[in-house]
Amino acid sequence: MAELNTGDGGGGKSGKVRSKKQNSKVDLTAMVDLAFLLITFFMLTTSLSKPQSMDLGLPDKDDDKKTPPVKVDENRTMTVLLGDNNKMTYYMGLLATPKIAPKDISYGKEGIRKELLRQKAEVIKYTGNKDKGLIVIIKPSKKSNYRNLVDILDEMAIADVPTYAIVNDYSPEEKKLIGEGSLTAVPDTAATATP
Repeated sequence: MAELNTGDGGGGKSGKVRSKKQNSKVDLTAMVDLAFLLITFFMLTTSLSKPQSMDLGLPDKDDDKKTPPVKVDENRTMTVLLGDNNKMTYYMGLLATPKIAPKDISYGKEGIRKELLRQKAEVIKYTGNKDKGLIVIIKPSKKSNYRNLVDILDEMAIADVPTYAIVNDYSPEEKKLIGEGSLTAVPDTAATATP
């Protein structure tokens, strides 16, 4: 049991005789209990910083080779290639016969977001159905950084793109396009084809 001593109160060397006083005892057990109750209360009622995460739906791992691959309309498909030094290139359709030729584009409101919104509207006009909207394939290279991937995922959420996927297999032409190679991207100011 915890206690608090306040002194002995006995006589000193002055020669006077004093009556001996009893030591005062204060029981601090209740104070210790209260302190632990308060600490426990505040630990349980406070909320620590919660981690921020983005929902990412991944398909089930299917080892069954019997299921045929899903065919997608190339007029609805936009491919975004992420390279090093914040380089981003996109094209519409297939790379062999693109609806829009590969172009370098910047991140942000006047860059990829504007193009995503424009292509989203074009695809809805092409299909005539909001359920069959734009499909974006995001291909980060080994040289791209994590921030670029998060930025493009943020742009997908802002532009409300219904379907997008992160893929890491590059064709040799795409590797040349995003890295050092003979293929060069058309600047962003070039005219684009309409559907």
